[in-house]
Amino acid sequence: MKTVNKIYVNGEFVTPHGTQTLDVINPSDNRKIGEVILADEFDARNAVEAAKQAFKTFSKSTVEERIGYLERLKSAVEKRKKEFTDVMIEEYGGTFRFSSLSNEFTGMWFDSMIESLRNFNFNPIINSSKIFLQPVGVVGIITPWNASNSSICSKVATAIAAGCTVVIKPSEMSSLQTQVLMEAFHEAGLPKGAINFVTGLGNVVGSELAANPNVSKISFTGSTAVGKLIAKTAADTMKRVTLELGGKSPNIIMDDANFEEVIPTAIFGAYMNNGQACIAPTRLLVPENQIDKVNDIARAAAEKVVVGLPQNDDTIVGPMVSVKQFERVQNYIRIGLEEGAELLAGGEGKPSGLEDGNFVKPTIFTNVSNKMKIAQDEIFGPVLCIIPYKTEEDAIDIANDTPYGLAAYVSSPNIERAEKIAAQIDAGRVCINGFRHDPMVPFGGFKQSGVGREYGVYGLEAYLEPKAVLQ
Repeated sequence: MKTVNKIYVNGEFVTPHGTQTLDVINPSDNRKIGEVILADEFDARNAVEAAKQAFKTFSKSTVEERIGYLERLKSAVEKRKKEFTDVMIEEYGGTFRFSSLSNEFTGMWFDSMIESLRNFNFNPIINSSKIFLQPVGVVGIITPWNASNSSICSKVATAIAAGCTVVIKPSEMSSLQTQVLMEAFHEAGLPKGAINFVTGLGNVVGSELAANPNVSKISFTGSTAVGKLIAKTAADTMKRVTLELGGKSPNIIMDDANFEEVIPTAIFGAYMNNGQACIAPTRLLVPENQIDKVNDIARAAAEKVVVGLPQNDDTIVGPMVSVKQFERVQNYIRIGLEEGAELLAGGEGKPSGLEDGNFVKPTIFTNVSNKMKIAQDEIFGPVLCIIPYKTEEDAIDIANDTPYGLAAYVSSPNIERAEKIAAQIDAGRVCINGFRHDPMVPFGGFKQSGVGREYGVYGLEAYLEPKAVLQ
């Protein structure tokens, strides 16, 4: 049994003022594996005050000093890759494949900011005036449970690069992962108060950060519903906000694609991170006259998807993070059946032999209308909708017929054709012929998938305020 009974404020591990406790549950068998003492508003205010005081000097640090801080953070985090992977599997249920890959690339967040800093001009000249790009202030960082440490590292790297200080509110469901990350960041030895962790509930600690007048910016990753609440609260103090929210990403398979190759890739992609990924391509758009062929290939691919304990090397889909999330996904599977979608694979209930955990059968619905609820709502589980389209223009219309616009995917051997389609899709990122990631390239959403961009210079600029000095 593990106990998380400290938060990290002003360079020290301290006992929280809050007294509420939360059980840490292993989603593979729903057994209690730990307990966390949750911080409260008092703890959040203390952390903000520490960050505010630290900002006075940290904001004046040089580019070379900040690069040094980023290098130390990277080194401290990379020393503990195995520990991060193990605890992510145990606490979150992330598969070994996903968790190890996620932690293998953690250092990239710091590398990308170091590269961005080396080439960034903080004092551009416009005509005879000098522009000063100065750090925005104390940043409240609020992160989700589906990619806890990765999300924290990417946001912290950007804030430190800009010269901001931070108060981090990680998901309370990621407390064990946060404990390891706090220890790593402490070992990096940054100035006291530059980085603070306050693990508590969103409606307590998160609300305090969104309302606190000494917090200048909120960087939030999570659901669209919570993002809207944060934006409304932040408006009272005119906080800057970066919101990376939900998605219902289309994956357009063009009629000239190699179906035998791209359809299995699409199936496995939809199930990335156990289906608990905002960028997962959960709407598979295919030519109407090829639907039977697509169904045959998709059914065969689904049979090869291994559902199992997340620590096993061959597991593709592990458990949902919680009983609540499991029940949410089950409800959407029932809705799909009620709406008249054709069940091609999976369905309700748990896979045989995995009844103790929050395991969902990898599910595929086909001949789905884009108007159905299962095609419009972000389910956040291993549920894929195959949607037929008539023409290229029809595919683009279907792709854009959603309240979201985070990511999209296009498959075609004709790159010029694929790029033409990508240009017409309302999404912050469009991948052509596969799944790609680049921490230097802007990431964020159109429409209700968010506000602003993260990563690289686009992300860095969001943590800076331009000041013009005219002479």
